[in-house]
Amino acid sequence: MADWTVFATPAMLWVTVLAVSLVGLSKGGLGGAFALMGVPVMSLVMPPVLAAAVLLPILLMMDAVSLWTWRGWRDGSVLRVMLPAALIGIGLGWATAAITSDAVVRLMVGAVALAFAARALLGRWLGRAPRHIPAMGWLWGAVAGFTSFVAHAGGPPFQIQVLPKRLDPRTYTGTSVIFFAVVNAIKVVPYAALGMFQRDVLISALVLAPLAVVAVRIGAAIVRRMRAEVFYPFTYTMVALVGVKLVWDGLAAL
Repeated sequence: MADWTVFATPAMLWVTVLAVSLVGLSKGGLGGAFALMGVPVMSLVMPPVLAAAVLLPILLMMDAVSLWTWRGWRDGSVLRVMLPAALIGIGLGWATAAITSDAVVRLMVGAVALAFAARALLGRWLGRAPRHIPAMGWLWGAVAGFTSFVAHAGGPPFQIQVLPKRLDPRTYTGTSVIFFAVVNAIKVVPYAALGMFQRDVLISALVLAPLAVVAVRIGAAIVRRMRAEVFYPFTYTMVALVGVKLVWDGLAAL
């Protein structure tokens, strides 16, 4: 990686500010689609690997704010299954980092997300909502860990497993916050081992910290005021948009 300068041009600065704002809104609970736009948006003006490296320290800051904001809201049954599985997925991502194609991962995750959204829409039309199958948490937890490590794209697998539970929006958001806070913290070790935390990356993350905090708090304030009958259709729509974006990015990069 030859150049780790994040703010080399005004375009890099403003695009990074936009990406951090979108990810922060998502971290506050406002739809996973915004989070997945972080790396693709930043990749318009910098190498994707640099974008991923810059975002991880910022994600950790956002996680700290989100954990405090959503303290007390969680579904322990989800976390007990999906977190150990995610650890396995992260290990697989680390072991295959040199040979894993981001394009293939994005295409795979996008296709699964679109299939899930289509199934939910069809079920709504037929009067049958997607069923929650607890045992599948091991599969989707591992997939979420793997895709989060490779492309910061763990949201759709997590949502596929948890959305059918129809949790209270605050419980759903709090559970998601804990899951990804742990996943991101674990990712620090392999990211560091791969040499991704250069000095300029860490300085850039520190500069963007205030913006990250504000964006998370705004997203949380919006979610706290959303009713379940609004939150779930909105979230399923976000899953569909994520799927379209990831499939598009995957096909374009192949």
